[in-house]
Amino acid sequence: MVSVGLRCVAFSCTLAAAVSLSAASARPEDFYAGKTIDVIVSSGEGGVNDIYARLMADHLPRYLPGKPTMVPRNMPGAGGLRAVQFLWSNASKDGLSFGVVQRSAAVQPLLGVENANYDPSRFNWIGSTARETSIGAVWTASTDIRTLEDAKTRELIVGSSGVGNDTGGFPLVLNYFLGTKFKPVHGYKSGSEIILAMQRGEVQGRIGWSWGSVKSSKTADWIREGKIKLLMQMGISKAPDLPDVPLVGDLARNELDRQAMELVFAATTIGWPSLMPPGVPADRVAAVRAAYDATMKDPEFIRNAEKAKLELDPLTGREIDAIVGHLMSFSPEVAARAKASLAVN
Repeated sequence: MVSVGLRCVAFSCTLAAAVSLSAASARPEDFYAGKTIDVIVSSGEGGVNDIYARLMADHLPRYLPGKPTMVPRNMPGAGGLRAVQFLWSNASKDGLSFGVVQRSAAVQPLLGVENANYDPSRFNWIGSTARETSIGAVWTASTDIRTLEDAKTRELIVGSSGVGNDTGGFPLVLNYFLGTKFKPVHGYKSGSEIILAMQRGEVQGRIGWSWGSVKSSKTADWIREGKIKLLMQMGISKAPDLPDVPLVGDLARNELDRQAMELVFAATTIGWPSLMPPGVPADRVAAVRAAYDATMKDPEFIRNAEKAKLELDPLTGREIDAIVGHLMSFSPEVAARAKASLAVN
């Protein structure tokens, strides 16, 4: 004979399963109505990721079925890896978690970054506000280094948000492949903190700085005024408006080194990506992707981005999927060479 208690437990489990199944099968417009989406931002307040995330939270919901609310939550740490780990392992998989993350999320596991225990291809990439080229620059009041060749002859202290982030990893890669003498100082929560550290004289430069961000903000004046000097650019190809700044891949000593540097720097093209955790129902991912793409064309969103001096050159989620697929296609030999460059600290 089955006890009343056991019958209650069985009923509760059956009811919970039915509710869960109902939620999983709900149409996006029904599921999202009246809901709140947590926007996990992988940097501190005031950085470009944070500004993009808050603009997104203001505009994207109007294009999403059910018009939910989006609330940004800053989760800095470990060069952006803390937020990515949360989105991989702990965030809800029902469509109510959304991440605005560092582009390095696409490549960290391939480079052997400690605790980057996830598969970039399994994330649901939503899109990016702008494709990018990364630059390295010095604060001229703090050093007499003016060229990449100068940086091979004496030490340059650069600000970093951690080895898992561009600002911490890129200097190590350049030291390994090109013989530069960059010395990263870790612990800054965002790019804006590194910029302030340069102005205060705590560090002498920054390696891993989005060119779109540099040229669309007050830092563009610093270039004209000679306060900062560009040493190099990193990415798949040169920025069209930086023809005279060397692309580090062109300086590789052999083809293996060139491919290894491409593996490290190719994710730069992704710019300022957004993603959702693995396991989110496909129709909700499709709805969020469509809403994201529509937001990128929204006149008010574009005006507000221009007011914030943010560059817009969007990528779709499918375009990011293709870039991630390219990154994962490199041979084990190339990946091992790239990993070795980040292991020297």
